Amino acid sequence: MSAKRWLFGLLCGGAFAVLGASAVLAAEDSVGSTTEPAVAAASDDDGSQEAVYAPRGTDTCLKCHDTGKAVEILRTAHAVKGDARTPLADANHGCETCHGASPDHLNSHPAKGEKRASPAIMFSGPNKASAEKINKVCLGCHENSARINWQGSQHDVNGNACTNCHTLHTTEDKVLAKDTQFKVCFQCHTQQRAESYALSHHPVREGKVACADCHSVHGSPGDKLLKEVRLNDTCYNCHAEKRGPLLFEHQPVRELCTSCHVPHGSNNQRLLTERLPDLCADCHNGGGFNGSTDHANGYGISIRNKDAFGRACMNCHTQIHGSNNPAGYGFFR
Repeated sequence: MSAKRWLFGLLCGGAFAVLGASAVLAAEDSVGSTTEPAVAAASDDDGSQEAVYAPRGTDTCLKCHDTGKAVEILRTAHAVKGDARTPLADANHGCETCHGASPDHLNSHPAKGEKRASPAIMFSGPNKASAEKINKVCLGCHENSARINWQGSQHDVNGNACTNCHTLHTTEDKVLAKDTQFKVCFQCHTQQRAESYALSHHPVREGKVACADCHSVHGSPGDKLLKEVRLNDTCYNCHAEKRGPLLFEHQPVRELCTSCHVPHGSNNQRLLTERLPDLCADCHNGGGFNGSTDHANGYGISIRNKDAFGRACMNCHTQIHGSNNPAGYGFFR
């Protein structure tokens, strides 16, 4: 074989090898391009098919739901189209962002007298979804610093859904307004409602103090869903003058405010657990404080004396929460 023929054969063989490799790569690309949509439409972790949303989003829903509360949501913060975080933003799915993809509801054609299939997630009514499903939808957007303790909180473990307190399809959510919040809370907390009608009470029903001023209703590391870890620290948010440290401390004040006070209401003055001087006598019950012996080193004052009425012990011990006065021993000044 001549050198020219040998060289020609070598070049042809190389060309065929390159063409073959190209064909294999093209075939692989072709297979990849046909399987990608299948992957995109694959089932979720729970085995359900990919969600199918209404093609025109909210406009599809408004064809039927065009009156009442259904359209009132368009005037709320949830419907700000310019905010990408809202359900009705162009990047989201409108009503189905919260109600879930509902092709059965959209495409059902019930016979006369029958009802259309419900949306995937209902927040009220006879077909209301479970609290777990409702809360999952809400926390998908709202689980930020203010609600980071919701999981495992008292309201959560008792099966409360967000919609038990919040009303979405309205411009005025009662639980968010100070002067109406108590009406929502008192639906469950009836004991606190009764105490709010006592002679001495925090002005909750008057709209000057809200439940959320003291309680972190979405969860708290403290007791009773209090905003602070310690009860006293919650009280000090308003009653800062009682915080201390003081030169002369009254020990019950440092330990627990509720040793003497009922926070939601009492028929005794100043939210006290008992009338004076009986409250003081619970601790100071010896050495001339029991009503049968004169008190204060011969001053002739006992808790049965006329001087023990009115402000009682505080007639003299005026700085009962503590004193910074160098002569404040005994809380006289």
